[in-house]
Amino acid sequence: MVEWSEELRTRTASLTAHPNSLLRRCLPALLLLACYLPARAQDRFQTVDAILQQAVDEGEVPGAVLEVGHDGQLVYRKAFGERALEPRREAMTVDTIFDLASMTKPVATAMCVMRLVQLGQVRLNEPVAHYLPQFGQNGKQDITVRQLMTHFSGLGPDVDLKPRWDGKQEGLRRAYAAAPVIPPGSAFSYSDINYIVLGALVEKVSGMPLDQYAQKYIFQPLGMTETRFLPPASWRPRIAPTQYVNGVMLRGVVHDSTARRMGGVAGHAGLFSSADDLAKFAQALLDEKILTPGILRKMETPQQPPNAAVLRGLGWDIDSPYSSNRGELLPVGSFGHTGFTGTSIWIDPVTRTYIILLTNVVHPRGGRSAVSLRARVATAVTEALDLKVNEQEKLRWAAITGYNETETAARRLQARNGRTLAGIDVLEARGFNLFPKGGKEHKIGLLTNQTGVDAAGRRTIDVLARAPGLELAAIFSPEHGATGALDTDKIGNSRDAATGVPVYSVYGAGDAAKRPPLEVLRGLDAVLVDLQDAGARFYTYETTV
Repeated sequence: MVEWSEELRTRTASLTAHPNSLLRRCLPALLLLACYLPARAQDRFQTVDAILQQAVDEGEVPGAVLEVGHDGQLVYRKAFGERALEPRREAMTVDTIFDLASMTKPVATAMCVMRLVQLGQVRLNEPVAHYLPQFGQNGKQDITVRQLMTHFSGLGPDVDLKPRWDGKQEGLRRAYAAAPVIPPGSAFSYSDINYIVLGALVEKVSGMPLDQYAQKYIFQPLGMTETRFLPPASWRPRIAPTQYVNGVMLRGVVHDSTARRMGGVAGHAGLFSSADDLAKFAQALLDEKILTPGILRKMETPQQPPNAAVLRGLGWDIDSPYSSNRGELLPVGSFGHTGFTGTSIWIDPVTRTYIILLTNVVHPRGGRSAVSLRARVATAVTEALDLKVNEQEKLRWAAITGYNETETAARRLQARNGRTLAGIDVLEARGFNLFPKGGKEHKIGLLTNQTGVDAAGRRTIDVLARAPGLELAAIFSPEHGATGALDTDKIGNSRDAATGVPVYSVYGAGDAAKRPPLEVLRGLDAVLVDLQDAGARFYTYETTV
C-alpha cells in the first residue's frame, strides 16, 4: 500500500507513547524502511499513474479508482480525478461506490446460477424451458442454460423498449417472448436477455429474489458490505453519479434502462459495489472460495461450442471483442468482464493477479468509452508487476483455448490439442490426396449448398477450385439451389459466379430433373458430397501429443 491509513497512524502512536518501548527505539529505522518501500511501489506504478491522470486531464473519464492485487496482497489502490462533475464537482475517493452495469452478470447472477448447479438444482445442458416453461415459446424450447451463460443462445441484445413499459413482470414477459435472431448455438451474440432470464431462473429454482439470494450466499459470506442491488439512501453521497435521464442525474439508481424499468433488480444489471469489495470477490475466486474449486474452474475456462471463435466461460469473458481489459500482456487463461458505465475487472489465476478499474465514463451526458483506457492500464500494470508465465502454463492454455494473439477472438482451431474436423478440412490437411499420385489432374464434381464451408468459413467450392491436382468440373445443386436461396422446383442450370464452374440442378419438377446428366458424370473421376446433416459429410477426431 502506498499510503498509511488513519487507523495505522493511531495504532503506531499508541505503541510508541512509552519512552522505553522497543518500537519507539527502533522507530527511526522503521520509518526509513516504510518510506523506502512505498517509494519503490510508486516507482513501479509511475506509468499507471500517468495513464490514468492523463485520461482525467483530457476528459476521457471524469475520474477513476484502480485496485490491483497480486499473490494474495493488495499492491495498488488509488483514486484519480472527480467522482462528480455535475451538478457540482466532487473529488473521487477510493471508497466510491459505482454502478457496475453488466458486471452484474458474472459477479451476481452467474455466481448464483453456479451455486444452484453445485447443489444439483440446475443442470447446464438442460433446456431453460425445463425450469421456466414460459421461455420455451418462439423457437427457444431447446436453448440451454449453458447457451444463456455463454451468450450463444442466438437472442438479440435487449428486450423491446418501445412502447414505454414498466414493471418486472412486463420485462420478463418480453424476455420470454423474444425470438432468436440467429440460430441458437451458431454464434456468439451478446445479449442482456440471456441474463434477465437467468436471474428469473435463480428466483424460480431457489424461491428467493435474486438480490436476496446473492446477498445471502455470495456477498455476506465474503464480507462484501458495500455490494448490493438498490443501494440505500445512506450510500448516496459515496455513489458515483452516471448520467442525466429526463433532466435528472442518476445517482444510486441503475443506469441501464431495462433494469431501471424492472425495478432495479435484474440478472443483467443493477448491482452497485466498491473497488474494495470487488477486491475481496476477486481474491476469493483466486483462492477458490465460496463455490467449490471444480465449479469455479468450470466458470473460468472455455465453455462455448467447440468450433466457436469467441472464448467465453460461464458468466466470464476470456477472449472476445469485449476483452480489452485483459491488455496486451496478461496471459491467455485469464478472465473478466466489463460494464457499460465504465467498470471492469480482470482476474488471472496463472499469475494470481486481479485488476479492478472503476470509472463512471457515462457521466454526465454519456457518449464516451473506457475500452482503450482499460487496455492501456492492464498492460501497464502487467509490466509494473513484471508478471511471468512459465512455458508449461503457456502451452497448457494454448492447448485448451487455441488462442493466438494475432487473431483476437478468432481462434486458430488447429492449435487445440483435440479437434473435430469437417471433411473438407481433412482434405485440406492431407493435401487433397483423393487419388494415387501419378501426375494426372483428376476431374471431380461437387454436390453442395450454402452449408459447404471449411473451418475458416471458405466455400468448399472455392477450396476445391484451387486444390492442387484436382479440377472442379461440375457443381450439383440440391433443393433450394447451390446458395440455398431458392424456393421452387423450377431450378435450372447455371454457372458459379466466382469460379465459372457449371452448376447442374438435381432438384426439378420431373424425375429426370432430379438426376445429374449421365454425360456429365461420365467425364468425372469422383463426386464429392458436402451437405450439412445429410449423412455424407464425414468427420475425424485427431489428437496430438
